Amino acid sequence: MIDFSKIIGKEIITISFTLFAVIDMLGSIPILMSLREKMGGHIRSTQATIASGTLMILFLFLGQEFLNVLGLDVRSFAVAGSIVIFIIGLEMVLGLEFFKSDNNPKSGSIVPIAFPLIAGSGTLTTIMSLKANYHDVNIFIGILINLIVIYVVLKSLKWISIVIGPSGLIVLRKFFGVILLAIAVKIFGTNIQNFGK
Repeated sequence: MIDFSKIIGKEIITISFTLFAVIDMLGSIPILMSLREKMGGHIRSTQATIASGTLMILFLFLGQEFLNVLGLDVRSFAVAGSIVIFIIGLEMVLGLEFFKSDNNPKSGSIVPIAFPLIAGSGTLTTIMSLKANYHDVNIFIGILINLIVIYVVLKSLKWISIVIGPSGLIVLRKFFGVILLAIAVKIFGTNIQNFGK
């Protein structure tokens, strides 16, 4: 399944940076902090990392087949994910609460953190696109490298929130909320045109 003789350092670097940019963990920090508060001040970092990693690796090897079995396509994932992201963005900008507060971090660590924030439609689509130009083993290693970054960021949220402070967090939350809305609209607009075709 994985041919380790095809490991190429240059490919791994390119893939790792591509996924890092798409996942955008640093840009997601204000969103994650907001979700952390809603989940009783705690996110299960290990669970979220494993869940998102499992999704990415499954999509690497079985993505197209899985969607075909369900009669779905990548556009369906993109549209559904964009709606969830849009609602989270509205919460951040307007200070409203659409998602019910959940003091149990088990569920929140999977949705919406693992999917669609980390392993969202953009990430999964990117992984499938990379398969056209790079060897699976290098994409696999690139995913593992990004999972380490994801885990470190999730584990450091409390420390990061202390450094930024309450007022800085509010400003970042509003700013990235608008960014999130724009991303959601772009994903939705790009994929809704051919949705269901």
